[in-house]
Amino acid sequence: MPIELRNDPALAPPRGFSHASLAPPGSLVHLAGQLGQDAKGDLADGLAAQVDQAMANVVSALDAAGAGVDDLAKLTIYVVDWREDRQGELAEGLVAAGRRTRLPEVPITLLGVQALFVDAALVEIEAVAVVPATP
Repeated sequence: MPIELRNDPALAPPRGFSHASLAPPGSLVHLAGQLGQDAKGDLADGLAAQVDQAMANVVSALDAAGAGVDDLAKLTIYVVDWREDRQGELAEGLVAAGRRTRLPEVPITLLGVQALFVDAALVEIEAVAVVPATP
């Protein structure tokens, strides 16, 4: 039974995400925040490239936990010095990540932050997934 995405018509229509997700019984997976850095620790250049790499890292971490993107229930995205005019860069990175693997429109929380653990990091993405129980 897959994650069921829900939207209430009483809320503003979501664009690129859903307001709620309903997970079947199973194992809950919490991923640590993933930065836009490669396996050597090198950060990608710019927000869009870091978002793309951070999402690739989320997919890899899901795989290591025995989950996949279809098991995603929620994303939290932290962006350094967030301003509304950076939406294009964020979307560009998510679209690039979506070219490699289909990303479901799960609930997303976006937070602007002053800084992240690595000074040059511009984005960190946390994820929650549910691996369905095996019969």
